[in-house]
This record gives sequence, structure tokens and C-alpha cells, in this order.
Amino acid sequence: MAGWAIWITGLPSSGKSTIARALAEMLAANGIRCQILESDELRRVITPNPTYSQEERDLFYGIMAYIGKLLVENGVNVIFDATANKRAYRDRARREIGRFMEVYVKCPLGVCMKRDAKGIYRMGIEGSAANVPGLQADYEEPEDPDVIVESDKMDPEACARAILDAMVGRFGLAVEGRVNRDAVEP
Repeated sequence: MAGWAIWITGLPSSGKSTIARALAEMLAANGIRCQILESDELRRVITPNPTYSQEERDLFYGIMAYIGKLLVENGVNVIFDATANKRAYRDRARREIGRFMEVYVKCPLGVCMKRDAKGIYRMGIEGSAANVPGLQADYEEPEDPDVIVESDKMDPEACARAILDAMVGRFGLAVEGRVNRDAVEP
């Protein structure tokens, strides 16, 4: 049976990775396995010396969506943990993966900049990084995400629970304490 995919998108340092890990832990606690495809980890393999140019991003996110599609087709549940600053990247994955949800981690740029442990925004401001989404590169917010969580107002576990609740309805997951109302007979 095919798996499903969740794409968690948002500005750098919005909390995507923390939320993805919290969601994966909640799923595992319910016996549901998944694979997180984290963009920084994949970049180490696909583009070990990234330039973050538009051409490289187009290639990278195309490969990332393709890997996710293959995993889902082979029964692996996938959580994409990636900014994917252009809607086209996420829309491609939505078209190619039948059971798909897009999650937007909404967070003000100022909050993301304060949280920036990797120094991405600092490098963008100093000029040593030229294509930081939210600064020099546009971040195209999802037009119609399946779930929106506000990571400046909700802790990571609350964000993950909101995503999980939406997944129960969308994918028919059996999760402790949550009921797929669509699957219940009247």
C-alpha cells in the first residue's frame, strides 16, 4: 500500500525541523513509521558544496520531490522538512504524490532571525550568503496549505498535534485519542 507525504514549509528557522521531529515521535508512539527528508541532510549528499543558486534549488527540490514520490509509492510515509521557497517546488510534489499534505509553519521574519542558530540570516545580512529566503530570495507562502501552524504562538508539540489531527482526517490514521470522523459509520 502507498504511503503518504507531509511537506512542512516555512522560512528558515521557523521551527520546521523541531516540528517534524515532534510529529515523527507522535506517529512512532502510535506505531506509525515515517522517514523525514530534511533538506540540510539531503544537500550534504546531492549538493555537498551548495551555492543555493536558483538553478541548483530547482534541481535539488526536483530530486527531493522525486525521492519522496518513490518512497511513498513503496509504502514509506514521508515528512519533507524543507523551506522550498517557491510554491512550484511544493506544488510539484503535490501533483506527483497522491496522498499529500502541505503544512505552513508561519512565523514572522524577525522571530526567525532571532532563532537563527545556524547564522543563515547573519550571513545574508553580511553578504556572505546571497540567496537567503526571506531576505534576498523570495519565500512564496503557500496559497492554500492543508494546515497552518504559528510557531511563534504555539510550542512544537502543539504544532505537531495540529498536524496530526489533520492527518487523521485526511489519511485515515488510527491514532490514540483521535477519531477519524469520516471513517465512523453514522
